[in-house]
Amino acid sequence: MANLTRISPQEASEKLAEGWTYVDVRTVEEFEAGHPPGAVNVPIALAAPGRMMPNADFLPVMAAAFPKDAKIVVGCKAGGRSMRAAQELLGAGFTNVVDQRAGWDGARDPFGQIVEPGWSRVGLEVEQGSPSGRSWEEMRKKAD
Repeated sequence: MANLTRISPQEASEKLAEGWTYVDVRTVEEFEAGHPPGAVNVPIALAAPGRMMPNADFLPVMAAAFPKDAKIVVGCKAGGRSMRAAQELLGAGFTNVVDQRAGWDGARDPFGQIVEPGWSRVGLEVEQGSPSGRSWEEMRKKAD
């Protein structure tokens, strides 16, 4: 598997300005509360009673929605889910995938203190809600 490149929120914003697509792998609820403008929602895990469950549709939806050479920035809340998602995408043959470390909120140390602020904390543009054509419900339809 290719080495994973991890970039800052500012670098992710620059990539979006160059035409890259931001894939937010957080839950639907997290995505709707706020995300980078133009982001699509393809959760790597789904909320289940009392825990998170891996989303078995993650790779099939990504393969249906994007060509293997699509330029993709992957992001989540703090960087953990997006790193896992980016690794899965690279392992599945995607070739232009970067992980936005620090995610939406920020990377935290073991004591919960933010060590690197995420997208929402560095003054970058924010979008809310369930945008037409980019929600998980609509992305999932691409794999049908």
